[in-house]
Amino acid sequence: MNTDITIRWAELADAQALLNIYAPYIRETAITFEYTVPTLLEFKQRMQKTMLKYPYLVAVREDEILGYAYASEFKNRAAYDWAVETTIYVKQHSRQNGVGKKLYQALETVLKKQNITNLYACIAYPNPGSIGFHEHLGYQTIGHFSKCGYKLETWYDMIWMEKMIAAHGIKPEPFIRIGDLTKNEKWKPEIIKNSKS
Repeated sequence: MNTDITIRWAELADAQALLNIYAPYIRETAITFEYTVPTLLEFKQRMQKTMLKYPYLVAVREDEILGYAYASEFKNRAAYDWAVETTIYVKQHSRQNGVGKKLYQALETVLKKQNITNLYACIAYPNPGSIGFHEHLGYQTIGHFSKCGYKLETWYDMIWMEKMIAAHGIKPEPFIRIGDLTKNEKWKPEIIKNSKS
């Protein structure tokens, strides 16, 4: 059950807890194609880079961080400002308890405020759990790449999944960096207000 889960902004002080969640995915699975667990310093630097522009959220229950999700740059070109890649990792024992859904719902709430229109998820294939999770939340498979990743002595396919969260206007509203968005105190509490159940 997830009745006491809270979604909040990630802080650099959370880095070790988040790295502890991420590391088993690197060492034991092909869910991430990364081979080597990053150092704590490197992980903090990744967080800092993301947090300059995009939301980085954690799910907490009784002071325990159960998972995290963030958005990142889709492509480094100005025309892609309205598209992001989404990433989520949840503690193994907390999966299928609603943690991931709450994180993604909160992430979408923020991204809509930033005027993002397109969400993309890059997923190793086969991975029925992750694919099913994203499909349940409205993502659709739009691309399938064959045997493009090698890990744990196995070749893996990769798929891209897509979700539209806003209409595509003739002239879209400009992308708003997360720091500029959260300066608006009237908006800032919204994610907190909607993140408990």
